[in-house]
Amino acid sequence: MIGPAPAKINLALVVGPVREDGKHEVLTVFQRVSLCDRIQVEPAQSTTIRGFPDDTLVRRALDALDGSRGWHVTIDKRIPIAAGLGGGSSDAATALRLASAQLAEPIGADRLHWLASTIGADVPFFLADGPQLGSGDGTDLEPLDLPQDFAVLLVVPRGAPKTSTADVYAAFDARAGAEGFEDRAAALHSALHAVRRPRDLAELPANDLASSPLAERLLKLGAFRADISGAGPTVYGLFHNRAVARAALRELRGAGRGWVVVPAWYG
Repeated sequence: MIGPAPAKINLALVVGPVREDGKHEVLTVFQRVSLCDRIQVEPAQSTTIRGFPDDTLVRRALDALDGSRGWHVTIDKRIPIAAGLGGGSSDAATALRLASAQLAEPIGADRLHWLASTIGADVPFFLADGPQLGSGDGTDLEPLDLPQDFAVLLVVPRGAPKTSTADVYAAFDARAGAEGFEDRAAALHSALHAVRRPRDLAELPANDLASSPLAERLLKLGAFRADISGAGPTVYGLFHNRAVARAALRELRGAGRGWVVVPAWYG
């Protein structure tokens, strides 16, 4: 079986204090986009993964599903690695979904969600349809009714360091970034409640973890919202139409790798 593993952006990311389990409290708006890896999963004697030798999450996901079975997996990798776009998490979720569908008794949705949550905080989102509000450690999901009629420009800045997510959170803690979390979370809820048109997404609070001067350039080039996705370094801009987004991409050709994509509802 073959399926798409789409990327995501965080339309908002509010981060709070460290929880008892060692993870941070978060409130985030997940939005799937049309930049995709492709995953093929077939039953086999033992698990082998081709196409992306650095994979760890897909193997962990399949072992969690049923460690006594083997799978032959091929990953056609198109989402940039360690870029804040959730490519590894999406690959793992798609592999889980495809493998489960080939079992004599497929795993139920609740059990699949739980398995996904043991692999990574973003993984359960990729099993859900449409935009979602993630809370707790990011695995508690609530469907959101958000406009989907806009274009998205993704830019991975040239020369941007691939700082680990753990290091980004450590820097957040070092600057006492969690202070005021409840107020920022309330502002996010309020802004979401007021969203009617794509432009209303501009009122969502900025990413708590990171910022980039490239976001300001995107706004000057016609984006109505621009921010970093996840722990970065990818910067996204939301545009009312693809033509303006493509023109912005041409202007930023020297700044890094870029893609013009659209929101995607499901994998």
